Amino acid sequence: MHITYVKSRYIELTKKHEYEFYCKSFRTLCSNSFRFKYSGSIGLPNRHSDGATSNHLAAFQSYNFGGGRKMAENLKVCRVACIATVAQLEVICREQGVKCEELGINKHNLCDYEVEYLCDYKKKVINIGKTQIVQELYLVKWKGYPESSNTWEPRKNLKCVDLLNQFWEDLNAEMRRQKKRAAPRRLDPATVSQLVQRAKLRQTLKRWETHLNSLGTHKGHIYVRNQVDLEGPPKNFTYINDYKVGDGILLNEVSVGCECTDCLENPVEGCCAGASQHKFAYNELGQVRIRPGLPIYECNKRCRCGIDCPNRVVQRGIQYSLCIFRTDNGRGWGVKTMERIRKNTFVMEYVGEIITTEEAERRGHIYDKEGATYLFDLDYVDDEYTVDAAHYGNISHFVNHSCDPNLQVYNVFIDNLDERLPRIAFFATRGIKAGEELTFDYNMKIDPVDAESTKMDSNFSLTGLPGSPKKRMRVECKCGVPTCRKYLF
Repeated sequence: MHITYVKSRYIELTKKHEYEFYCKSFRTLCSNSFRFKYSGSIGLPNRHSDGATSNHLAAFQSYNFGGGRKMAENLKVCRVACIATVAQLEVICREQGVKCEELGINKHNLCDYEVEYLCDYKKKVINIGKTQIVQELYLVKWKGYPESSNTWEPRKNLKCVDLLNQFWEDLNAEMRRQKKRAAPRRLDPATVSQLVQRAKLRQTLKRWETHLNSLGTHKGHIYVRNQVDLEGPPKNFTYINDYKVGDGILLNEVSVGCECTDCLENPVEGCCAGASQHKFAYNELGQVRIRPGLPIYECNKRCRCGIDCPNRVVQRGIQYSLCIFRTDNGRGWGVKTMERIRKNTFVMEYVGEIITTEEAERRGHIYDKEGATYLFDLDYVDDEYTVDAAHYGNISHFVNHSCDPNLQVYNVFIDNLDERLPRIAFFATRGIKAGEELTFDYNMKIDPVDAESTKMDSNFSLTGLPGSPKKRMRVECKCGVPTCRKYLF
């Protein structure tokens, strides 16, 4: 590992860095603050004792720090900044034989190393007298070490059961793709390359999954899976949990709230829905009980009730664990539920950037040429604004179309009562089983007879595109349901 002394008071290992902690008792390095930079994403908590941190940093003393040491020979206190991941500190501690209680490195596991992923596989025949023994060997990529340090290890040395199972799942899938019955004794370079790419992709998706869950405060967990191809996280996409308001648009916050002590059982003047001359939307289980097309008015920040109020459903966020997964029929990414969802319960919001219809028209021409769009008309009363989830959005960005969907759209009003700017919420139209894909109709029609429902009619993805759907280039539908209309638009 190469360390160089830098005049700007930094010691740099690599260009990437994610985490920083300080040591006030490392007296043998220099009188200035230094920074150690490592690549990685997971850092140590900022709570280590001076002694423990000194142990970590003492491991660095064997490296050449140039003239830095002499600067601190007579110094009583030295402040050292260190950016590192847990894995990288573990590697250095093991290399230098340093035991650390905070890192969990002791005399029993000092010589243990963590497998990052498995790269290759082969069978080796060993002759012992007249007996032949077939030994299985795996090429191991060690966590915290470069690929040049990969080593072949016998199966008995590997305790990483999950990684072994994952390796064989990937290998068997690759054998099926190559139309081979079983893995050969030695894998060819193309197969090895595919396995390594898939292992690296899995790490990338795991980091993205961790990032997505770090952004939300909701109950539901978001998983990311790709067992189909080598496509990674979408580029030029920023995950958000609330609307991003575009230029020239102002959201007016509500100025009044309800005075209810029990909004469901004892609403005062009909609670927030009654104040807008509408019905209370939920039952005691939080399920929507009004028909599609009618608006939902939830309690807001001015209301007397708390966050556990039965009239606060959408604002509590996603309550179910969901999975962004790669579809196997050319529909790109999709979303499925990891647990059972009851009928009429809230699933997620459609979140994105709020833009004007003029801006939507401009973007619509661009998106149409690209063959995809995420424009959603906010046309509850007037067609003035649109939600664009192409570059800013939440998990709804990945929900696919179906001609027989299991999600229904409702207009929701919470802290903003401007009917031109409702929130878009998805509720389950029926009970949804764990593992089932979540879908909504991109060209939904609710009730062409009822005037209130007609306000809700949404032509998803048609915004900004000239002419009626019949005059447009037709987009083939791949939902695969028996009632499929064959074309999205």
